[in-house]
Amino acid sequence: MSAPTVRPPAVRKKADPAPYLLATALFLAYASWSVHRHLRLETSGYDLGIFEQAVRGYAHLHAPEATIKAPGFLLLGDHFHPILVVLAPLYRLFPSPITLLVAQAVLIAASSIPITRLAVRIVDRRAAVSAGLAYGMSWGLQAAVDFDFHEVAFAVPLLAFGLTALVERRFLAAVAWTLPLIAVKEDLPATVAVIGLLVALRGPRRLGTTTTLIGICSGLVIVGAILPALNSAHVYPYAAGAALDGQDPLHRLLLPAVKVHTLLWLLAPTLFLALRSPLLLVAVPTLAWRFWSTNPLYWGTAFQYSAVLMPIVFVAFLDALTTTGPARRARAAVHATCVIAVAATMLTPSPLRGLLSPDTWTTDAEARQVRLALARIPDDARVAADNRLAPQLTSRATVSFFPAYPQAGVRPEWVAVSDPPDTTMATPATMAAALDRLPGYGYRIALRTSEVIIFRRS
Repeated sequence: MSAPTVRPPAVRKKADPAPYLLATALFLAYASWSVHRHLRLETSGYDLGIFEQAVRGYAHLHAPEATIKAPGFLLLGDHFHPILVVLAPLYRLFPSPITLLVAQAVLIAASSIPITRLAVRIVDRRAAVSAGLAYGMSWGLQAAVDFDFHEVAFAVPLLAFGLTALVERRFLAAVAWTLPLIAVKEDLPATVAVIGLLVALRGPRRLGTTTTLIGICSGLVIVGAILPALNSAHVYPYAAGAALDGQDPLHRLLLPAVKVHTLLWLLAPTLFLALRSPLLLVAVPTLAWRFWSTNPLYWGTAFQYSAVLMPIVFVAFLDALTTTGPARRARAAVHATCVIAVAATMLTPSPLRGLLSPDTWTTDAEARQVRLALARIPDDARVAADNRLAPQLTSRATVSFFPAYPQAGVRPEWVAVSDPPDTTMATPATMAAALDRLPGYGYRIALRTSEVIIFRRS
């Protein structure tokens, strides 16, 4: 029996509904979980509140300022993500952080469609559903859904559609899906450059070379000119940890061991078969900047940082199946990845496992009482709020971050603080000191419940 091959997309044939049904199911799971977290006050100012402030600015034809970070802070000087502007019309209609969470669920779920369709052409319909499910439940996507909203949600479907087009030798479509990555985040032009190189190796050399040059040049302009021009300190704020400082480069990339652990988690779900495809090279820029950084938050498997790697690894896996030998071996590999994904979700504390808990579907009385208390703060007010309460207010107020504010020169009329104090972004000592300063700034308690304290400046 010959190895499976990529069959070209069917012409004038009714579309198989399976990829779309699976994407719908994934959307419902993602949206249910992320909205559940927000309603239970488990989202945060860093980062849902920050991104909502940026999108809210676009929606009202203003600059994307994030007052949570600092008064007048232009978010485009922090990271380059002008693609967020496409959410502005939707947010203008539905001004809520939930709008961002639902949009993220749509984007990530939609990325399963091209991957499932590609699997149909390589193996068969049943195995394709297994592949799509394994991808949709992959740990990187679950981690992204579990942590607020981030601009990389746009990169996930762009990579999925672009890389599947590359496997199917639709090179112009691959480039068309890839180029918008430049507007998602400043590290992704390097990814565009690698995809251009693969296009040049597999297809039209001129098209691929042009794509690579666009990726390289745009990345240099964004990091070297645009971000410093928009940043208040006129620097690229994430360049500080780039110096080698006498370290051996290989040790810098692979140590500490958590980096190797991340690599294993990345490759193991596809039975390491993704290593057989050159498409895995597309993951190198993302892994390189993360592992080179001195920030340990980038090294592991938490947060949204691995979301962009999931479509790369799974498309590389499917591409590798075209050279695995008999078709039944490819189908077995696909089904195995599904079993691994489902088992990892059910047997470990993965986010989507929480959907099986009855508590997820019950009303949180304490959260409801907090929202009722926050309603005391009028619309369009200026308020300092802690990390837990900030995203509950950003849709209708100008929010700064407590305990950084209030301070001399910046004293919002209102302050909202969790009780006991939220310490996700500040130590208990820092929070206690900030609370002690409030009376001296003229703040008095306007409302106190078992969950929240609201101060008003007299």
